[in-house]
Amino acid sequence: MQSAKTVAFHTLGCKLNYSETSSLSRLMEQEGFEKKEFTEVADVYVINTCSVTDNADKECRQLVRRIQRKAPESFVVITGCYAQLKPKEIATIPGVDLVLGAAEKFNITKHIKALSKNDATKICSCDIDTVTGFHSSYSLNDRTRTFLKVQDGCDYTCSFCTIPMARGKSRSAVIADVVQDAETLAASGAKEIVLTGINLGDFGKGPDGDAPAAINGRTENFYKLIRELDKVAGIDRYRISSIEPNLLTNEIIEFVANSSKFMPHFHIPLQSGSNEVLGAMRRRYKRELYAERVRLIKTLMPHCCIGVDVIVGFPGESEDHFKETYDFLHELEVSYFHVFTYSERANTHALSLTPVVPVALRNERNKTLRNLSYMKMQYFEKLHAGQTRKVLFEGFNKNNMMEGYTDNYIRVTTPYRAEWENQIIDWKL
Repeated sequence: MQSAKTVAFHTLGCKLNYSETSSLSRLMEQEGFEKKEFTEVADVYVINTCSVTDNADKECRQLVRRIQRKAPESFVVITGCYAQLKPKEIATIPGVDLVLGAAEKFNITKHIKALSKNDATKICSCDIDTVTGFHSSYSLNDRTRTFLKVQDGCDYTCSFCTIPMARGKSRSAVIADVVQDAETLAASGAKEIVLTGINLGDFGKGPDGDAPAAINGRTENFYKLIRELDKVAGIDRYRISSIEPNLLTNEIIEFVANSSKFMPHFHIPLQSGSNEVLGAMRRRYKRELYAERVRLIKTLMPHCCIGVDVIVGFPGESEDHFKETYDFLHELEVSYFHVFTYSERANTHALSLTPVVPVALRNERNKTLRNLSYMKMQYFEKLHAGQTRKVLFEGFNKNNMMEGYTDNYIRVTTPYRAEWENQIIDWKL
């Protein structure tokens, strides 16, 4: 398909996927492809998928159908976690031409050039155990905030999760390379970098999953990484996208509290406020540790915003377990939740656990926690009413409005002003 010259991308899922999609886009632009919006007609459509929930799988199938109606002669490429986990299932979707697994997605241009329309769907997947190596990725020119991937894969075995099967073993960039990426982003005009990874706090294992000591004879870890990034000139803000409570050390919290560049904002997965459910989930901490981390953060940074991931409807979650979670979150000084309704995933230990929570009850619990999250965020915002905080405004015009975030992640919306794009403004809340 030598004549194809336009490509459009769509990303499902996490910040890490956004950073990788941006890198894939740059690879294709270097090969002469012109980038189009996903709503436009393009020669090639690339969907970078997630597979954390059933909904992400369904959304992928819906997107392919939409492309078939709009541009039936275009090539459709599926990559990402869904592609790694279920390549044969994706190959049965009418209109899909190429499925790229974890080891092959960064060879996308080579595979696209070899495509011919109406051939059988080509699957380039692999055994996840053979996936090694770390591919640096960052988003650029897509958003004011830049997502910088510094870690990939996961060595944890949470009973509900397919990510290790989709992403492979934990592995990282080396600090020197991350610093170089940050300097590149600073030179491009980026003001804020969001550090992303699958298990970010596990940063330090080598590009091939080696022990930390194997990296040029130096032991590297996440704390040492953020200390070095803090020195990079030209970047005003860093955020830590998500970090496990057992890997969020006191020294990391204390460093953020004393840094002018690392924002007072943490996102810390909880998943359940019940120790019994946490045990069934095979999480590596108890609620007491989580509460301890929150207390230290709020002691050192009372203005800090704390986000929480929580799963409802996990097998065996009784009304008492759910009440434990609700009460725990209600009492904690956290600011908002990302609430996930448990969905069965193939080849996970959780499938063998009972009793199964009815789907209607899962949805009801989701709504209950989302309502609590809304009230938490409202309360957090009211605590800061009247304060002047620094807001980085996004670089796009949406219905003559623009928005940005304070250092502690309060969203601000105001009439669009071009001179405020990608600028940090003192703003009275």
